[in-house]
Amino acid sequence: MRFRHPDGSTVHLAYCTNVHPAENLDGVVDQLRLHCEPVRRRLGRDRLGIGLWLARDAARTLSADPAELRRLRTALDTRGLEVVTLNGFPYEGFGAQEVKYRVYKPDWTDPERLEHTTHLARLLAALLPDDIPDGTVSTLPLAWRTPFDADRARAARRHLTALAQRLDAIQELTGRSIRIGLEPEPGCTVETTAQAIEALTAPGGPPLDRIGVCLDTCHLATQFEDPHTAVDALTAAGVPVVKAQLSAALHAEDPGRPAVREALAAFAEPRFLHQTRTRDPEGGVHGTDDLDQALAGGLGDTAPWRSHFHVPLHAPPEPPLTSTLPVLADALARLVGGPAPLTRHLEVETYTWQALPAELRPRTRDRLADGIAAELALARDLLTDLGLKELP
Repeated sequence: MRFRHPDGSTVHLAYCTNVHPAENLDGVVDQLRLHCEPVRRRLGRDRLGIGLWLARDAARTLSADPAELRRLRTALDTRGLEVVTLNGFPYEGFGAQEVKYRVYKPDWTDPERLEHTTHLARLLAALLPDDIPDGTVSTLPLAWRTPFDADRARAARRHLTALAQRLDAIQELTGRSIRIGLEPEPGCTVETTAQAIEALTAPGGPPLDRIGVCLDTCHLATQFEDPHTAVDALTAAGVPVVKAQLSAALHAEDPGRPAVREALAAFAEPRFLHQTRTRDPEGGVHGTDDLDQALAGGLGDTAPWRSHFHVPLHAPPEPPLTSTLPVLADALARLVGGPAPLTRHLEVETYTWQALPAELRPRTRDRLADGIAAELALARDLLTDLGLKELP
């Protein structure tokens, strides 16, 4: 979906396909027919943006065989779909029964992360619509916090700098500009915008015209960051927001109450990691790696909790829980509500539909498509309320 900002520039809205498990190219092509096109039809649009997730095997197949790349591009065009951004955070196995810490491997200390992201950047340059000269790829924020030391930090910076050089070459060869956004996430080496600024502006860091930040509003809220303060700090430091992911975290106002703990326990599940945070009276943020650890006594319960669980934007959980949708709305207003957009790539990323409590999970493909379309409609309304105009 495309929108015209009041300054005349185009802002893109997509939804991320990592909600549809597909490890190989055949699976990716199938998901376009089974999931993405039905969402487009529900929205009544001739064109729908998707934030494509290409796992390792799919990316390697596309990189090795130009005919397969043409097949994917044709499938996108035929089904009224376009790609300006890729989700390069998960490497493989995102549809496994247990993902947890595996999603952070390989990290940016490993040359394989550099090679995979290079593949993605080259593929995106070939998949961009003919009238769009720039694309973005989100990636993990260097690494999980342990083990990570000065040597690993230097290796990660070397790999990102090498990537920036390859992105220069891609632009010279294709005329397409591809930028990469580190996605701060709770528990990682870079879990806040302040840490992103520190990592990206440190001596020996990559050039900021190629490497910036992907701002995920669920992660931002889970860390109790104020969107305006965070974006202002990034702007002041010259760190670009190359992409924003529109997502909402789980919020519990009074986690000490038995009814609240019972409601939270329904969201503790074995597939994904649900980092959980609280804030003390001095503003310090404390947390656990997972929601079940917090419920087992690993986190104080005298102040609100927020958990890294991407809840559907249009359907917050029933009381006594809620979502951090207001944080998303504030972030969006700061990012695209001003005289010029601070980012032009927006991606709805609710990948946890099948991890929701049983009574909230969509039981059929049709119900899932209904939910994704409703999320995109909500995001569309937020954008038009900010003065952007939806384009055909």
